[in-house]
Amino acid sequence: NDSSHKSLCKQTELGLHLCVFIPVNLVLTLLSCGEHAATVTHPLPAAFSDLLPHFLLEPDDVYIVKNKPVTLTCRSTPATQIYFKCNSEWVHQDQHLIERDVDPATGLPVMQVKIDISRQQVEKIFGLEDYWCQCVAWSTTGTQKSQKAYVRIAYLRKNFEEEPLGKEVALDQEVLLRCHPPEGVPAAEVEWQRNEGLIDPKTDPNFFITVDHNLIIKQARLADTGNYTCVAKNIVARRKSSSATVIVYVNGGWSTWATWSACSAICGRGWQKRSRSCTNPTPLNGGTSCEGQSVQKSACTATCPVDGGWSEWSKWSPCGADCTMWRSRECTQPTPSTSGKDCQGLDLQSLNCTSEQCPQKGEALSEIYPQAEFGPLRPGAEDVALYVGIVAVALCLTLLLIVLVLVYRRKKEGLDADVADSSILTTGFQPMGIKPTKPENSHLLTIQPDLTTTTTSYQGTLRSRHEVAGKFSMSNGPLLEPLPNGSHTLHNGKLPSDPNDFMNRLSSQTYFKTLPRDNINTSYGTFNFLGGRLTLPNTGISLLIPPEAIPRGKIYEIYLTIQKKEDMRLPLAGCQTLLSPVVSCGPPGVVLTRPVILTMDHCSDACLENWAIRLKKQSYEGTWEDVLQLGEEVFSEPYYCQLEAETCRVFTEQLGRFALVGESLSMAAAKRLKLLLFAPAYCSTLEYNIRIYCMDDTQDLLKEVMQMERQMGGRLIDEPHVLLFKDSYHNLRLSIHDMPQAHWRSKLLTGYQEIPFYHIWSGSQQTLHCTFTLERQSLSTCDLTCTLCVWQVEGEGQSFTLDFNISKDIRPLDSDFLLMDNCTPALAGPSAFQIPYLIRQKICSSLDTPCPNGADWRLLAQRLKLDRHMSFFASKASPTSVILDLWETQHFHSGNLNQLAAVMAEIGKQEAMIFLVSDGEC
Repeated sequence: NDSSHKSLCKQTELGLHLCVFIPVNLVLTLLSCGEHAATVTHPLPAAFSDLLPHFLLEPDDVYIVKNKPVTLTCRSTPATQIYFKCNSEWVHQDQHLIERDVDPATGLPVMQVKIDISRQQVEKIFGLEDYWCQCVAWSTTGTQKSQKAYVRIAYLRKNFEEEPLGKEVALDQEVLLRCHPPEGVPAAEVEWQRNEGLIDPKTDPNFFITVDHNLIIKQARLADTGNYTCVAKNIVARRKSSSATVIVYVNGGWSTWATWSACSAICGRGWQKRSRSCTNPTPLNGGTSCEGQSVQKSACTATCPVDGGWSEWSKWSPCGADCTMWRSRECTQPTPSTSGKDCQGLDLQSLNCTSEQCPQKGEALSEIYPQAEFGPLRPGAEDVALYVGIVAVALCLTLLLIVLVLVYRRKKEGLDADVADSSILTTGFQPMGIKPTKPENSHLLTIQPDLTTTTTSYQGTLRSRHEVAGKFSMSNGPLLEPLPNGSHTLHNGKLPSDPNDFMNRLSSQTYFKTLPRDNINTSYGTFNFLGGRLTLPNTGISLLIPPEAIPRGKIYEIYLTIQKKEDMRLPLAGCQTLLSPVVSCGPPGVVLTRPVILTMDHCSDACLENWAIRLKKQSYEGTWEDVLQLGEEVFSEPYYCQLEAETCRVFTEQLGRFALVGESLSMAAAKRLKLLLFAPAYCSTLEYNIRIYCMDDTQDLLKEVMQMERQMGGRLIDEPHVLLFKDSYHNLRLSIHDMPQAHWRSKLLTGYQEIPFYHIWSGSQQTLHCTFTLERQSLSTCDLTCTLCVWQVEGEGQSFTLDFNISKDIRPLDSDFLLMDNCTPALAGPSAFQIPYLIRQKICSSLDTPCPNGADWRLLAQRLKLDRHMSFFASKASPTSVILDLWETQHFHSGNLNQLAAVMAEIGKQEAMIFLVSDGEC
């Protein structure tokens, strides 16, 4: 008990004295509070006397900018008193600004208190702990405390912890600009500027700002060249980093060679040249120029022109009755050639005879006919001339009648007579010097086919001799306009084509609006009853049109193309997935007498017990319909499908748009994925990107990725791998491991990347890939060793061990080795088949007839390992022809007629006789 404290004592019922010692300043405060409480003009109503106060407004965190004080505000009801406590100490009442009011709705007293906090108050404890203030409200029932409001001194340092660095990058390359803003309170916000203009990723998705404030340019464009600045700002200040100059360069590329110039010499030896320019593209912003020569020269020899020369004049003719005589000469010494000049002057001269040389009429006739007696002509001579004219007219009429009869017979018989007599039947067969034992016969086994030559292929029009008004005999009229000249001609078995004209005419029709306009993935040709073949190189897609599939006398212009999956959204439901490319062949509605065979790749594991695979066809109205389910074929329908390990062959009597769709019946169903690893062919920066593509295992997608990477400057760094992706609803994960940490590091923030299950299973996204960005410690580091892992969660996986030099990788592994199919896109007539037409006819006529000992088409199907399709063959009018059609599709590139001949010989001795063809027929 001293002068600084006051004591309050009270005696209890037990006689004990309880004393409390209170500091004097607190007593004064309490007395002051009591005085204020006694003077409240709005006492708390009795109905609300038991309510605790609640806050209508609590103080918030604030920042002191420079030397400006901040104000904290607190409002509460029902409250009789409100005071602030800062860092556990009460704020003096003189520093409070108190406002009192009454809520007109409830009649409760409302109090609002404000205090000011200066920079000096905060700095007293700066560095020890944060400065905070709290509001405490009283009522007759009790007290309530507000949330703590922290008061901080705001600042932003001047220097960036990391500033962006300038770069030179190739076109379409990814660019990363780093920025670590200065330290500040509150934390600085970051924005990027290009040439003082704000970059907004929302309006330009090619830009992306990461969570750690780095700027990524996804694909560098020429327009992205400029000065980039990182801007950091908060409530205190705004700082700019030094500018980083990004230069997007373009390496030059050669244009195609121009045509050769004319020979420099008019006569004799000279030179001709051709040129090209480095404009495809033109090098820009320091890009490398084209390597090689821009001009090529070649020796040439020009045939000298020969001017014509006159021969000697002939002798003068006798003087005629008109007193004129003639002589002539010819321009034959020499005859003009090689653009030489013609002879100048007259080739016929006339001269008037003198009066002595000019005979009378009778004398002139007597000189010509010395034995005749001239005078008036006798009537008998005139009759002879008349008879001769009548006979000549009769002969002309007879010849004309014969020609008309022949034309009529040809028109009636069509092209039947031509088939037996033309060289079509022996196309590609050349004797090997083995003479037959009988002069009138030759055996097939002694005649080897020469499939590389086309010089003996059928040349001539495909249109029948009688003109046909329209190519398609359909109720709704032709789908294509008539050909410009009414016919097409085949030369060496190949089709002349005008891609732009064909695609323009095709796209003008309603059904063909969705056909792709690129000529790379489209093939077409004109065909008649001899059939042919359309192929899309490097895609595994082809269309075989067998002989007799097109009615005789009809000419069809047929196309084959791939539809882009993103343009053709198939209605897939449940566990369905797209297993093949979407292929269009047409025009739809043409009349076919036999099924054509459409070949395309699929990506299922071919285990039919795990799949329900359906063939879908798009109707003319655009809806997709199921036309066939594998294993439940109805042979009376116009569709049939043969499924092999990686290939699907569709027999169809109706052209249209097709796709193979599978529905998994169990979680064991799997799709084959092709995994491709690409990296830049050249790398001049510290960053090195490895791209892993995960796509359906079909050749058309492989071709698309190869072409895309070739344009991006990518290079295949490992052989393609196949991964089975199961219908387990688990995502596909990719990760990179085992890198030498002293030289390389991965910029991936997580342990792996993941591709969602549905993105892969739907099959609608063609080029799914993940990019791993690696960074080497210095430009001298070129050796890279790592392991890439790709696996499905709780499923199968693959790992790839990479060990190569990124700047001197000389391994003979390149994307070109995967694209080796250089076949002709369109072949018509016999050049499209390995089996000559006449031999094919003889095989069919011999094996179509059932044989008691089974030596017929059934044995041929067994020998060719096609007996699982026996029921389908039996449903056709000529089973043998369908078997041979399937053999043609399977062995177009690798077929051997000797093997087929050996199979025929195994069937029976009498069947081997069908290969005996007379010399007149072959």
